[in-house]
Amino acid sequence: MSTVLITGCSSGFGLESAKRFHEAGWEVIATMRTPQQDLLPPSLRLLALDVTDAASVERAVEAAGPIDVLVNNAGCGAVAPVELTAPETARALFETNVLGTLAMVRAVAPHMRRRRAGVIVNVSSTVTVKTLPLIGVYSASKAAVNAFTASLALEMQPFGVRAHLVLPGRAPQTRFGDNAMPHLRGMDDPDYSPQLQGFVQSVLEDQGPVTHATDVAQAVWRAATDPAAPLRIAAGADAELWMAEAGLA
Repeated sequence: MSTVLITGCSSGFGLESAKRFHEAGWEVIATMRTPQQDLLPPSLRLLALDVTDAASVERAVEAAGPIDVLVNNAGCGAVAPVELTAPETARALFETNVLGTLAMVRAVAPHMRRRRAGVIVNVSSTVTVKTLPLIGVYSASKAAVNAFTASLALEMQPFGVRAHLVLPGRAPQTRFGDNAMPHLRGMDDPDYSPQLQGFVQSVLEDQGPVTHATDVAQAVWRAATDPAAPLRIAAGADAELWMAEAGLA
């Protein structure tokens, strides 16, 4: 039986990915900063994990045992014009989205390299291929993940280890908007307020082509199980459209 460890399983993409692998008969190790077993099927293993805490990463990886697939899904967002993004918000985004993902890779990749087998799947975003206003620092953090994952894929290929990026589009049904809104800045600025009001509304509305959490779960599954999967995998109807427009489909 293959084993997958997935970060950020309390909701959305991580939760659906955990269910997808569980339904396929895998051993699933779901992780959350604050474990809530009632959110998951009872047979799933649940570990506490804060990807920004080195000791927490070490404990979780040691407790997990051999990992065949690592899915780095944990992340955070923020909505604000670049000039109004607080330094502490920018640091928090990069600490979780970039350094947290890198910490998990550093903890797991050596074991995969020694076994000459394994898959690392990093969940990024199609905002890295379609420029949008008001999430510039978030987009920059995900672009950093794209860059080091592309290098990681080349570095690990000789050892039989694959690395992939899953790029979701807009997902109004998930808690991304709720998690990003506390960092919202500029609504009281007469210059930025109209842009922000429109952006917030677009995040909350489930209209037009969007990405569903199940789309991301299926893309993660493809990355994990298909040796012919590309480096970048779009997840969601809007993501597929944006990737095609960028010439990456």
